Amino acid sequence: MPDSRSSGSRVPALLALHAAVVLFGFAGLFGKWLALPPVLIVLARAAIAACALGALHAVSSRPRRPFDPRLAGVGAILALHWVAFFASIQVASVAIGLLGYASFPLFVLILEKGLLGRRWSTPEAATAALVTVGLALLVPEFSLANRTLHGLAWGILSGFTFALLAVLNRRWSAERDAVALAGWQNAWAAIALLPAAVWLGGVPALDARDVGLLLALGVVCTAGAHTLFIASLRTVSAHTASVVAALEPVYGIALALLLLDEIPGGRTLAGATLLVAAALVASRRSGAIEPR
Repeated sequence: MPDSRSSGSRVPALLALHAAVVLFGFAGLFGKWLALPPVLIVLARAAIAACALGALHAVSSRPRRPFDPRLAGVGAILALHWVAFFASIQVASVAIGLLGYASFPLFVLILEKGLLGRRWSTPEAATAALVTVGLALLVPEFSLANRTLHGLAWGILSGFTFALLAVLNRRWSAERDAVALAGWQNAWAAIALLPAAVWLGGVPALDARDVGLLLALGVVCTAGAHTLFIASLRTVSAHTASVVAALEPVYGIALALLLLDEIPGGRTLAGATLLVAAALVASRRSGAIEPR
């Protein structure tokens, strides 16, 4: 007979998990709402999230670990990942940005084969095929003047850098608290972007709306979503978390439809179906998908 207490705690954990993934997808809409260069959006997002996660870790009972300078490099990769993600959305659409990012299972396989010498299994080869065909379906025409192609290129860069983060973070996550790890990486992502922000002329004057959006992006859609995701893993399995996380493009596209009137075309929906299917296949092997 199932433990009623376990079932009772599982429902809130699943709700928290879905809420986290909705917020990860929701973050993409800020690329349309904020009339700022992606570098400045990510600088603010990372700095605000680092402060929020640092405060959360400071008041918790989690163990403290000394800072490892190698985290600076991982933070720089995180910065590039987010800049590419928001550039994709601004050049094309929320759907293209999210689906380009969803190519990361293919790059995880490539990186693991190149760095670890892993051989692909049949399901992994199927994942690679699904991602490749799904990405091809997103492009209406292969022309250098096509904005969708430009946006997809940025999105694929976002997917590649996220895959690199996932491979690198597997080493760190076994040794360090996830909230502290995310806080350090966000802090170094912000630091890495400071020279680019100065080159762009610094932060322009922001009105109350911009400040509110940046705070919501950094606190709610980054620090808050990450905290919900990690908290849910105390109850739900890593496999369940990975399956739900694969729905991020679905949630993001639905929110863009409701709040931005972005209506995806037939090719986009077909590509989305294949890319989400690839993420689900990949989730059966990888355990949990890294929160972002």
